[in-house]
Amino acid sequence: MTLRRSLSPAMILQLWILVVLSTVVESLLQSPTTSHRGHNRLFLDTAEESIWQELLPLGIFHGVTTNPSLLEAAGQECSTSNIHHLAQTALSTPGCHEVMVQAWGNAAPEMYKIGMELSKPDRARIVVSVPVTREGTKAAACLIQSGVRVCMTACFNANQAIIAAGLGAEYVAPFLGRMTDSGKSGLEECLRMGHIVNGMQATTRILVSSIRSEDSMAELMAVGEMDTFTITPDVARALFQDPLTQEAAEDFQAAAQRAGKDRLLPPTE
Repeated sequence: MTLRRSLSPAMILQLWILVVLSTVVESLLQSPTTSHRGHNRLFLDTAEESIWQELLPLGIFHGVTTNPSLLEAAGQECSTSNIHHLAQTALSTPGCHEVMVQAWGNAAPEMYKIGMELSKPDRARIVVSVPVTREGTKAAACLIQSGVRVCMTACFNANQAIIAAGLGAEYVAPFLGRMTDSGKSGLEECLRMGHIVNGMQATTRILVSSIRSEDSMAELMAVGEMDTFTITPDVARALFQDPLTQEAAEDFQAAAQRAGKDRLLPPTE
């Protein structure tokens, strides 16, 4: 009689549960930082490769976001071949798990075609953004049906969240700063988007963009509604610019050098 035949169904189930539990525990032990991050996602909003190399290793970002305007500002060609190169570069940078790129075109068929081409190298990690216009929405619907991850972008009205959630888009990107510039309360519009998505019982993330300061981002986080943001390099750097923290860090380092037994060891190359 074989071992398998000698085991009862209940014993087989118990063994299977033990195997699953051991796999989960091993995964948690190997990735201690991931388990504490929670639901939030921070993106770096730039197409400049040198800035990716500077800031992505900080470990606080989920990925990067780009669009034709950012490509132009970085002196990058807005072509599918160059965007493929940029996406590969970003995704090979430590700390980058996702890249957002934007499709362009005057009509839905063109946006769909470009979106399919942009996402082709890695549809699991490349998200295609399209503007929340009629043509953009038609293109987004086709992209989603084709298995492409989609972000509805250029949102200036809370009601546009209805479109993104109705489509089943993964992200909707309100422009916080630019809404405020237009005379609206950008904060209230973003919060209302969150309520709309929750009311529709959708899983669409509110990707807050056009953030002018770290304080405006912190305010949205503090009310417990927003957890997904894309920020400029300047806002990212500002998160680390606190003179009291710097002073305390220097004090700790000085104390370590005064009290440490290995203070005379040469610095590591």
